[in-house]
Order: sequence, then C-alpha cells, then structure tokens
Amino acid sequence: MAKTSVKARELKRQRLVAKFAEKRATLKAAEDWAGLDALPKNSSKVRLHNRCQISGRPKGYIRYFGISRVTFRDMALMGKIPGVKKASW
Repeated sequence: MAKTSVKARELKRQRLVAKFAEKRATLKAAEDWAGLDALPKNSSKVRLHNRCQISGRPKGYIRYFGISRVTFRDMALMGKIPGVKKASW
C-alpha cells in the first residue's frame, strides 16, 4: 500500500491539472510559451500517473476498473466486481 503522502501528492496534481486545463489550452493555442512557463509544473497533464484508487499502487493499473491487478484479483475472487468471475475450462 502506498504512503498517504504519495496519494495526497497525486490528488493535488489532479486538482491542479483540472484547475489550469483551460488556461493551458488557450496559452498553447496562442503559442505563449513564456505564459506556460509561469504556470505551476504540476498543472501539466503529463505529470499525472495512474494509481489504484484503493491501495495507491502505481504499477499493474487496470484503466477500465481504476484499480491495480492485485486489488482487482482480490475483489473479483470475493465477488465484489459484478460480472467478473474466475475463468475455468
């Protein structure tokens, strides 16, 4: 499980990206590179990293569900994800 501070940092980045998205788009369209430099670095969408919503794990992220593979497997085996069951043939 990721540290709480790491999860909080990622959440802060998500808020900054949402806050400055429109402003960044207008500055890019106007090709005002100096204006873009003045914005916070963490307001760039490139700095975001997908993390599991439950555990905060950064690797093995399943985008469709928004959780990591480990959490997905545990939840699927417990029957907490509708329509997902362990395959057997």
